[in-house]
Amino acid sequence: MFRIYDISMTIEPAMPVYKNKESKMPKITNVACHEGGEAVYQSRLDLDAHAGTHVDAPLHMLKDGDAIETIGLEPLVGMARVADLTHCAEAVTRDDLEPLGLQRNDWVLMKTRNSYADAFEPDFAYLREDGAQYLIELGVRGIGTDALGIERGQIGYPTHRALFRNNIVVVEGLRLRDVATGSYFMVVAPLKLAGVEAAPARGFLIGGI
Repeated sequence: MFRIYDISMTIEPAMPVYKNKESKMPKITNVACHEGGEAVYQSRLDLDAHAGTHVDAPLHMLKDGDAIETIGLEPLVGMARVADLTHCAEAVTRDDLEPLGLQRNDWVLMKTRNSYADAFEPDFAYLREDGAQYLIELGVRGIGTDALGIERGQIGYPTHRALFRNNIVVVEGLRLRDVATGSYFMVVAPLKLAGVEAAPARGFLIGGI
């Protein structure tokens, strides 16, 4: 037997968005409804590429970086490790990651205090530059965070840029509150977009009951 854990955010007008910017909030507009005499019900979606759970592409931070369509499904499907980092008050550092016994080619999902916040918090826990460098040295395949950004307040965005330059996939906006530490089969499926720097995604984990 197995259990499926939905680790993606719900797309809705009042959802948390980065820095609570109104311009980033989704807009769902009804364009046809039964009450209006229409035979169908239809909606139009205006969505930021970084809304909710999403996959970042190198173009997001690198001038000549690859766009989202260069990230195939293969790097986003496979075994992943949920790491309990809820003790990290400010940032996830090399010292926090070293005791976890992470291995080369691991997919690492950081479960921090962010998973327990229902609204955007400006002081969210993030991956510090030295933590990112440690993961690069290990040779992990990807890193996921339960914050809407993998870093904050670092001049020049060194965490993002270092990860992208080393072909490490970045997923932001995960929901890990109900997921215990351990290994799971992971699927993250970004929208099939082209020419942009990110794409909203549906993500889930499969584990034993």
